[in-house]
Amino acid sequence: MEFINNIFVNIAGLVRWVFNWLLGWLGLPLGLTDVLMTAVYWVAIVVVCVLCALFYVIWERKLAGYIQRRPGPNRLGPNGWLQTIGDAIKLVMKEDIVPDKADKPVHLLAALLAFVPPMLALAAIPFGEGMAALDLKLGVVYVLAVTTLASLPVLLAGYASNNKYSLIGGMRVVNQAISYEVPQAFALLSVIMVAGTFNLTEIVHFQQQHLWLVFVQPLAFVVYIISAVAECNRAPFDLPEGESELTAGVFTEYSGMRYALFYLAEYCNMFVAAGLATTLFLGGFSGPFLPGWLWFILKTFVIMSVFIWVRWTLPRIRADYVLSFCWKILVPLTLLNMLVTGVVLYLI
Repeated sequence: MEFINNIFVNIAGLVRWVFNWLLGWLGLPLGLTDVLMTAVYWVAIVVVCVLCALFYVIWERKLAGYIQRRPGPNRLGPNGWLQTIGDAIKLVMKEDIVPDKADKPVHLLAALLAFVPPMLALAAIPFGEGMAALDLKLGVVYVLAVTTLASLPVLLAGYASNNKYSLIGGMRVVNQAISYEVPQAFALLSVIMVAGTFNLTEIVHFQQQHLWLVFVQPLAFVVYIISAVAECNRAPFDLPEGESELTAGVFTEYSGMRYALFYLAEYCNMFVAAGLATTLFLGGFSGPFLPGWLWFILKTFVIMSVFIWVRWTLPRIRADYVLSFCWKILVPLTLLNMLVTGVVLYLI
């Protein structure tokens, strides 16, 4: 295991050496190495996004089947585990229908932009020791800032569809996302107060030397998980889709691969939320015996399974209750938690 971990840690250095040698042999300026390495990082992040989305789509269907005591996907591949590949092929082959009066450039752009926020956020999350594309001093602020952009493509999709149901769904996304960003940010501020840093890797190192912050800040952890579910538009907060009153909500006028991009982006956003929870509350990549990146994947897998469990257990909440719960319960709780945390830190 240690040998495998060393390969993952040193692979970036090996690729950089290859680029330096190749550019020197071709007589090109070595400054291009940084540009090429940036491209390599982004390709790796795109691969991680796509693979995570494909896996968690089938995992949700299998876990939902287990929860509801039904078989779930069981036809394509060993015990149905290749069903996602079949679904992807089906969506690629479907006709891409765009309404005549839709804003066609924005309609397409919204689907393409859906993947951008999770890719930007994953660049700053450390998957292991030295395995972060961007090791920023203000890593927490950066991740919160770019994940806020996740609601923008959905709003564009609702606006560009020229459909009142889609527009209402898009407005619900922004309304819900802006509201739940407040308790989420307050919950993370309590963690930062304890760790004394905004750097994600340093927060992991702090937890290696002390307790996992989920034991120090249990209320902040619970509030963060609830806010993350709401920000990802997952049940019981899936009001933007709300098929009972909005047909398919924001995605009513999307079909084929454009719809698939939004569907996969939802799972990428979930993976980012779970990865951030793992980093800030569950010790990140720290753990005994196994490589750090494997610990990170296992902890993130548990959080993702909780997201899926919640979706297939709780019914959808009414829109006014969603906002009341945020502003009347979660925000006061997080403010009280910050106050108590500050007093305790001052006294000790």
